[in-house]
Amino acid sequence: MNKLEKKLKNRWLIALAAVGIHISIGSVYAWSVFTNPLQEEYGWSLSSVSFTFSLAILFLGLSAAFMGHFVEKYGPRISGLVSASFFGAGILGSGLAVTVESIWLLYFTYGVLGGIGLGIGYITPVSSLVKWFPDRRGLATGLAIMGFGFSATIYSPVKGALIESVGIASTFLILGGIFLVIMIPSALYLEKPPEGFMKEKMAKSEKKNIDLSQLTANQAVKTRRFWYLWIMLFINVTCGIAILAVASPMAQEITGMTAAAAATMVGIMGFFNGVGRLAWASVSDYIGRANVYTAFFIIQTGAYFVLPTITQAILFQILLCLILSCYGGGFASIPAYIGDLFGTKQLGAIHGYILTAWAAAGLAGPNIASTVREATQSYTATLYIFGVMIVIALAVSLLIRKDINQLKKENEQRLAG
Repeated sequence: MNKLEKKLKNRWLIALAAVGIHISIGSVYAWSVFTNPLQEEYGWSLSSVSFTFSLAILFLGLSAAFMGHFVEKYGPRISGLVSASFFGAGILGSGLAVTVESIWLLYFTYGVLGGIGLGIGYITPVSSLVKWFPDRRGLATGLAIMGFGFSATIYSPVKGALIESVGIASTFLILGGIFLVIMIPSALYLEKPPEGFMKEKMAKSEKKNIDLSQLTANQAVKTRRFWYLWIMLFINVTCGIAILAVASPMAQEITGMTAAAAATMVGIMGFFNGVGRLAWASVSDYIGRANVYTAFFIIQTGAYFVLPTITQAILFQILLCLILSCYGGGFASIPAYIGDLFGTKQLGAIHGYILTAWAAAGLAGPNIASTVREATQSYTATLYIFGVMIVIALAVSLLIRKDINQLKKENEQRLAG
């Protein structure tokens, strides 16, 4: 037993390894740094270049959904290495695509290969951390997913400086090397905790019976509560991702901010997106996941309905930053919520299925925002539409409590019996 205890890995280093993977794959959010250089150097259109990013996000959602079972079957180390291989190959291959000036090869390397690496890499560390931190699930998953949110802040200036000094193709090659150097050792350190890890400690704590059930992924998708979670994440991401897409022009239109001030605001919003992931997920350990999600939608209901009437720039920015903190917090709190409701038996696979909401929202959000803006020549209607959607999500966040209370009662009866 002592020998086994000595071999037990430090769970905080496991968390650090998870951050290593997420901070690498999260660099996809800094794709826009490549947009102008690719257009200027190769004459590719804006829509052609932007499609590369859309493709990567699409394959993130698809691979997360279809590879969840793979993650559970082969464990985090193998899955992490597969993620590093696909993502690394995708970024290195993008260097080749740019060298031969092929947009189609760029779609395949960055969009398809990179996107597959993104999806596997996103769910792999998260499912591990929930098992390593049964006592602080929100904090642990918040740490990793915060890394994903903050990655663009780190890599945007790095990419810009590299493009300036060594060119686009060499930038992809250097970044591919950096990501492999970070991701491979991170993946090699990841592993599942031993059977019964912290079981005694959890049994003595107040968080006893935190898992309301232990279901497989295929069982989970047949429950109402799975679809409640899906709808809540879909609405939260649809509204948040649309705000990210149009924040600058919207702020200029409604409050009269200058383009420079609006650009600064977008950077600050990115900070709140990252911090919200850790802060809200940590808070969820203390007040519960159901209460955190209800709080998201109460805050955002007020924000979306008030925003069109705000012409004061500082107040407008505060409300947008609150929305973005809830957007980031929704991503970070969902894995712990899944663990609470379905157990950790196939958490990676269930998380993968839930993330299809992200892929769908990535298409829906910006499309709703741009279509309504073009039809009405104003962002006011867009904000009211999102306000109504958030009210629906608030209703769902209250509705899911019925199922949670029912499960708690069943568990109490089973224990009493």
